Amino acid sequence: MDTLPVIAAVDGSDDSLRALDWALDAARRHEATLRMVHVRQYAAWARPDVLIAGPPDADDDPVLDQVRRYLEGRYPEDRADRPETEYLALEGASAALLPELGSTARLLVLGSRGRGGFASLLLGSNGMAAARDAECPVVVVPRPGREVHGETPHEPGTRVVVGLQVDSPDEATLAFAFTEAALRDARLQVVAAYAWPAQTWVAPVDLVPPTIDQAAVENETRTLAEGFLAPHRARHPEVRAEPYVAPGDAAGHLVAASKNADLVVVGRHRRRLLAPARMLGSVTHAVLLHAASPVAVVPPAPPEV
Repeated sequence: MDTLPVIAAVDGSDDSLRALDWALDAARRHEATLRMVHVRQYAAWARPDVLIAGPPDADDDPVLDQVRRYLEGRYPEDRADRPETEYLALEGASAALLPELGSTARLLVLGSRGRGGFASLLLGSNGMAAARDAECPVVVVPRPGREVHGETPHEPGTRVVVGLQVDSPDEATLAFAFTEAALRDARLQVVAAYAWPAQTWVAPVDLVPPTIDQAAVENETRTLAEGFLAPHRARHPEVRAEPYVAPGDAAGHLVAASKNADLVVVGRHRRRLLAPARMLGSVTHAVLLHAASPVAVVPPAPPEV
């Protein structure tokens, strides 16, 4: 049995309290411990080795005290469905410490912005660092009221959205999305976009009109998507997974699909020989910045030895 906790990063801001609400619900659904973590940031010029002799005391942390009161108001200790809770105070650089927590968590949840940084930013540095570097899935909860233009067709009701790149599918991302949909009794909308129009260069200034039929490309994309979904459907027969196949930019379709969705699930770039550093990828980066719903960024499965 997986005993890893759901970790909520808190700093006393409204954004982190929204993330705490999401993490609380996730811990309840996963039947996991909820661990609330506050990182006290030291000044950039300070020497961390002389600040404290050991880790801060979680019982003497004003932010965690606030979180205790907030949690008690929402989920009193006598509620049967309240998850087990833990509190942890750390001191250091949040952008470095938060991703490290991913090695001991099943989920790391944080708000899109914290107390620091520039108010105009759509995503804070902590969220970006955690989504890029953590070893576990990272859920970033946006501020309410994000405006999304357009909408993908879907039936009303609880819905999880996942991006599927048919020429490079990520099994870890699909597995996470199916699990979350099952836990939420939700439909799974699988967004599979294909590039169109296809154009071929024959000279520096000349373009040849596409000779490939768009309907054929769309049918092939749908066939590939159905094939990748088949083993996950077998493991989760209770989940109704529906491919949404459309031409154009995958990020745009995923952002449009985020409207009224419970969760959008995207993968993180795999490390490559010539690009060994961890990267989010352009689609994941755009979805984190603009989606109206919480976004889960799933690290790729470790390569088989």
